[in-house]
Amino acid sequence: MIIILYEFRINSRETPETCSECERPLAVQKIPNKIRVSLGSAIVLGLINGRLDAKPTTAYLMTYRRGKCLANCGFCPQARKSRGRADMLSRVSWPAFSKKQVLDGIEAAAKSGGIRRVCIQALNYPQVHEHICGLARAISKHVKVPISVSCQPISPENIRRLAEAGVERIGIPLDAATPEIFDKVKGASAGGPYNMERQLELLKEAVRVFGEGKVSTHLIVGLGESEREMVEMIQKCVDIGVLPALFAFTPVAGTALENLKQPPIQQYRRVQLARHLISNKILRVEAMTFDENGRITCFGVDKQALKQVVSSGEPFRTSGCPDCNRPYYNEKPSGPIYNFPRPLNREEIGKAFEELSLT
Repeated sequence: MIIILYEFRINSRETPETCSECERPLAVQKIPNKIRVSLGSAIVLGLINGRLDAKPTTAYLMTYRRGKCLANCGFCPQARKSRGRADMLSRVSWPAFSKKQVLDGIEAAAKSGGIRRVCIQALNYPQVHEHICGLARAISKHVKVPISVSCQPISPENIRRLAEAGVERIGIPLDAATPEIFDKVKGASAGGPYNMERQLELLKEAVRVFGEGKVSTHLIVGLGESEREMVEMIQKCVDIGVLPALFAFTPVAGTALENLKQPPIQQYRRVQLARHLISNKILRVEAMTFDENGRITCFGVDKQALKQVVSSGEPFRTSGCPDCNRPYYNEKPSGPIYNFPRPLNREEIGKAFEELSLT
């Protein structure tokens, strides 16, 4: 698949009276004149031409900023000290379009059924919550579509502001399974502003504001944690009413972790299956057994029942908000596919059995 993308940039001279992020007078600033859109979403919204073998069912947007994020997460090309491209997030490019183009595209795609949700991704910078709230309100004025936001709210007040702006669901990323790894990849040791305990408190506050089942977090498999540590964090999230969504670590050129390898697919499949069982309240982590290295050796479920779950293919599909499928966010279309953006076929289910050693 070859996609040719033409992006036109307008260079303008900043003045002290103009916002450096959105090029609008500070007195009337609401949201930037530009919005970044994931490449697949841009095709679905009709902003560029291209062919997709798996279309995103959610429109993924990112707040526009000419500079990078104030945080310094080791896996992210948007990190403050990253040498990665400023239009990248994970392995996906996010070209910028005018606000009007994006809002018109969302309206048309939502009304035709091309998308069923909008997800706003946000960097960390001073005006970000004003920009998110403004964008959420602008989308809601155009069309009735559920809106999710993935951001660092920083404070309980910002969580309430998002809810008042019409955001239906919020995601606050933990990314790491343990405090030690968290500190190393996105906390103080990485030169970042985040603290795991603080993130967990904000997740609890978000549940109080949005309600149980309306709050999610991201967990990245492959940052150095054991399977046991990851599964225990999944259980902790579920216990506080938070939906944990799984990502496979993806090395991106220019980031601090660019030389770290992706996790073995077998490891990821075991964690996916454990997440499915715990999130659906089929069992708790205490029912599972692990070896001395923290590898899952028994899921604590009758083998026949376990095979039925695996045969559904559901544990291996993209996890997150309803209608979120994130095609090829973690992987190349040629595979291996960590998170399937669609129902698995018979061959793929058979492969999952092999990867789990359940054949």
